[in-house]
Amino acid sequence: MFFVKVGSRFPLLGELQSILKQAVEEATVKAPLRHNAVEIFDEVNTGKNTGSGVPWVTWDIIPDNDDAEIEVYMAGGGCTLPGRSKVLMPSEGYEGVVKFVFENISTLAVNACPPVLVGVGIATSVETAAVLSRKAILRPIGSRHPNPKAAELELRLEEGLNRLGIGPQGLTGNSSVMGVHIESAARHPSTIGVAVSTGCWAHRRGTLLVHADLTFENLSHTRSAL
Repeated sequence: MFFVKVGSRFPLLGELQSILKQAVEEATVKAPLRHNAVEIFDEVNTGKNTGSGVPWVTWDIIPDNDDAEIEVYMAGGGCTLPGRSKVLMPSEGYEGVVKFVFENISTLAVNACPPVLVGVGIATSVETAAVLSRKAILRPIGSRHPNPKAAELELRLEEGLNRLGIGPQGLTGNSSVMGVHIESAARHPSTIGVAVSTGCWAHRRGTLLVHADLTFENLSHTRSAL
């Protein structure tokens, strides 16, 4: 999965989708990477980690900019399984959001290689909340939502989830989550969309900033040579 913030003047904008697909196929051979792309209904593993709609790319086009920030996230099946989304009645309020998060983490996180990083998306619908919840786990651990009320809720959720006692690898203990991050968008008055995503302790992600002249910076692994 890629999250791409790309400038409208980036010279390879039109080719970037195919470049990312080629990069995944090359990494599958050279790294190597486990084969994790199974075509729906045919139930055939492509063996290349690419297929119909894969790699999945979420795009943000930045006007009057010529850089590309490419963030890759490689989620395992275990940490994907707890993912859930739901639309609440507005009368359920933020108490309903908290209940939804606790229900999912308390019952499903034990199979997600805890301690986990918890992303919570709050918006209008299941799809917008789901995307936000995934973006939330890409934030630096310990970062806080710019809204003080949301930041306080992040801390309270983190404290409460650690009290569940799931512990590392589900063997009980005080460290069940590495952090809780909330991402939000304005909602419709009649709904509260909420989603939960989790990332396992390995949290396989990386970020490159590619400039217009195709020089690049490794933003996530500054001590690594590419």
